[in-house]
Amino acid sequence: MRGIGVGLIGTGYMGKCHALAWNAVAATFGDVARPRLVVLAETDQTLAAARAAAFGFDRATDDWQQLLADPEVEIVSIAAPNPWHRDMAVAALEAGKHVWCEKPMATSLADAEAMRDAARASGKVAVLGYNYIQNPAIRLIGKLIGEGRLGRLQHVRVEMDEDFMADPEMPFGFRDQSLSGIGALDDFGVHALSLLAVLAPPVEAVVCDMSRPVAQRTSEGGMRAVETHDSATALLRFAGGATGTLALNRAAWGRKGRIAVQVFGDAGAASFDQERLNDVQFFDARDPPDRQGFRTILAGPAHAPFGKFVPAPGHGLGFNDLKVIEARELLHAVAGEPARVIDFDAGLAIERGVAALARSHASAAWVVIPR
Repeated sequence: MRGIGVGLIGTGYMGKCHALAWNAVAATFGDVARPRLVVLAETDQTLAAARAAAFGFDRATDDWQQLLADPEVEIVSIAAPNPWHRDMAVAALEAGKHVWCEKPMATSLADAEAMRDAARASGKVAVLGYNYIQNPAIRLIGKLIGEGRLGRLQHVRVEMDEDFMADPEMPFGFRDQSLSGIGALDDFGVHALSLLAVLAPPVEAVVCDMSRPVAQRTSEGGMRAVETHDSATALLRFAGGATGTLALNRAAWGRKGRIAVQVFGDAGAASFDQERLNDVQFFDARDPPDRQGFRTILAGPAHAPFGKFVPAPGHGLGFNDLKVIEARELLHAVAGEPARVIDFDAGLAIERGVAALARSHASAAWVVIPR
């Protein structure tokens, strides 16, 4: 079985994650052919050549458009900075390539719509890098909901906290500029929205407030006003009547990778914390009163595809493993098989949620999310 040809644009943290996933997916799962790592693109030829050698790509270029012109490239991994996602994804789709683009989809709703339109017109597979939905623990919560183990959904809470923007002494940087987007909402809050997309009914309306925990940062010309919002808090209304809350903070001292999910139904509850990547807490209200309480379910081979990585529970999966699962799901989608992915249509729904949250903050009012 001939492996599909891959091109990679960008070799920072997420670019390396893509490369590791492409290198590991066939050996891990055994049901897909090993991809051929054809071309790697970076902004500098020397850097591109070094990364190509390290990551296992055959060729290197400092021009991403040359990568798109290569007939051997069939899938393009886009791990470049967010403002370039639209141009690269649209060009790749128009060149007849499948696309795996890192989140967020784009830095504006108009750009996300253009990407979705290009994907529809091309007929190619176009998915976004929402690897947290691949976690066996998250899949288990979805299964509990789908089986009715929680009963009728009543309330969902998601909190996402990190502290990489917490230090007030950190100089003004790219993430402080409006060019980078809105802030916590679209920089990482889209991960929280991706979890809602697979665990809950569609969000119909939102009300949101955002803030700047650090209002100014030092720059070469003196103090400069921060243009993005590092914190956001929202109330949510879901289709079917459930309610929810969303709390995002990328200036939360002490939090490194926290995504806390709590799902409450009329017959039970489930919770998860990304900093405890392999645990699910489950409460069944139908248990006898003298045996009620949250039980810890430790992810293991019984929770596919955990067993493809390690043969026993207690040997937890990590962030890069979720990326390997995502690469396999993408390859299944390209083969026309069922796949658990956030494609550009689903990604646009997430971006519409982000835009509605931003509009709510600006208007200090509830906003209905268009469908």
